[in-house]
Amino acid sequence: MASSTLAPRAFIQQQNLVEQVADYLTQAIIQQHFLPGERLSEVQLSRDLGVSRAPVREAARLLESRGLLISKPRRGFFVRALNAVELEDVFDLRLCLERHAIQRLAERYTPEAQRVLKQQVDVLCEAAVGNDGTRRIEEDLQFHRLMLHYAGNERMLRAFDDLTHELRLCITLITKTHEAPDTIATSHFKLLDALESGSPAACREAIDYHIGVARDFVVKGVGETGDSSDEDSDDEDVLSR
Repeated sequence: MASSTLAPRAFIQQQNLVEQVADYLTQAIIQQHFLPGERLSEVQLSRDLGVSRAPVREAARLLESRGLLISKPRRGFFVRALNAVELEDVFDLRLCLERHAIQRLAERYTPEAQRVLKQQVDVLCEAAVGNDGTRRIEEDLQFHRLMLHYAGNERMLRAFDDLTHELRLCITLITKTHEAPDTIATSHFKLLDALESGSPAACREAIDYHIGVARDFVVKGVGETGDSSDEDSDDEDVLSR
C-alpha cells in the first residue's frame, strides 16, 4: 500500500472542515442568504469563514453532488435555480417513495411507530408557531423520514435522504408552501389518521393529497424560472470548479 503524504489526523480534520463549510452553505441557501442563480465567491467565503479556499471549493463540489449548486466551466459555482419541470420531477419521485412507504407502514404499524410519529407531529406543531423557517422545514422532513424508517426498507430511506437535499431547495424557493405555517403541521394529522385506519387505500389517498398540496404551492409560487447568472466572468474570486 502506497504511503500517504497526508497524516490521518490532518485528513480527518480536513474532511470535517469540508463538512462544516458544506453545512454552513446549505443553511445559507435554505435561509436564502444566497439566492437561486447567485454566484459564490471563493475568496469572500474563505474570508468570512476564516478558512483557506480549498475546503470552500471541496464543500461546493459536495453541494453540487447534492443538487444545491451547479458549476459552469471557467465561471464557478452558482446556487441552483430550479424550474417548474425540475420541481415536478423532485416531487414526483418523493411521491413514489412515500406512497409505497406509507402503504407498507400501514401493514406493520406498531405502537412504537404510532407513538414516535405522534410525538414528531407535536414537535412540528411547536415549530410552526415560531419564526424559524429552517426548523419548520427540518421537522417536517423528519416526520417523513421517520415514516420511511418504520416502513422497514433501508434502501428506500437512503433514497429519500438523497432527495431531501433537493427537496429543501424546492421548498425554500418560495416563502411558504401552505397558507399559514400551522397548516404544515396540522396537515400531518390526516396521515396519522390514515395509518391508524389500517387501510392502504386510505394511506395512499392521504399521502397523494399531502404531497400534492405542497407540490402545487411550490410549483405555482416558482413557475418557470430562468438562469439569472448568464454574465461571463473570469474573476479570481469566483468559486472555481
